[in-house]
Amino acid sequence: MQGSDTNEARMRQEIVEVCRLMYQRNLIAASDGNVSVRWGERYLITTPTGLYKGFLRPEDLVVTDLDGQLAPEDVAPRNGYGPSAELRLHLEVYRQRPDVCAVVHAHPPITTALTVAGVSLAPCIVPETLVTLGSIVTTAYATPTSSQGPEVIRPYIRDHDALVLDRHGAVTVGDTVFSAYAHMEKIEHTAQVILAARQAGRIRTLPLDEVRRLSAMRDAALRSVGRSFEGP
Repeated sequence: MQGSDTNEARMRQEIVEVCRLMYQRNLIAASDGNVSVRWGERYLITTPTGLYKGFLRPEDLVVTDLDGQLAPEDVAPRNGYGPSAELRLHLEVYRQRPDVCAVVHAHPPITTALTVAGVSLAPCIVPETLVTLGSIVTTAYATPTSSQGPEVIRPYIRDHDALVLDRHGAVTVGDTVFSAYAHMEKIEHTAQVILAARQAGRIRTLPLDEVRRLSAMRDAALRSVGRSFEGP
């Protein structure tokens, strides 16, 4: 069933709040980035193309079906805007992950800079990151807004709640839009730590036995509370 009007209003407000947070915390610039949330079983509420995310209003958001087509007028009156050009990326996530209720795509600058420099976020360095997100994979490069976007995340998104996109920021998922956003913050925080550590000296990864211990903690937490675990 489609969600209620109350749920729709709440979801729209939450998307707007997350977009403002991303803008305020320098995870996006201008009209960059995009956010979507499942609305019922058939539809998504998503950010429109071309608008500054830090100044969005709930009524600016767009409703599409799970094929990316605008919802009928009787479901959601149209406002003249189209969905994000990166919607295909979101649709691929929802196809691969029926457990996911929200997708966030942003361009965190340190994360993106590290991909340009060829520096991976995958090494196990920060304990909280390993428990919350596991190993952070960087995908192959894909031309933004192209059909390559879904292709490069497909091999990884079933097993990861956060992916770094080569030269194109990151995509994170969650059971709510706030948990997906929290994963984006965690990626950029990890990138900042890695950059600072490289500038200060040699990077020391966690010992293998500690990696195994933290991975076991993550697995146990995911089994008990679901896929989106916020960490210690």
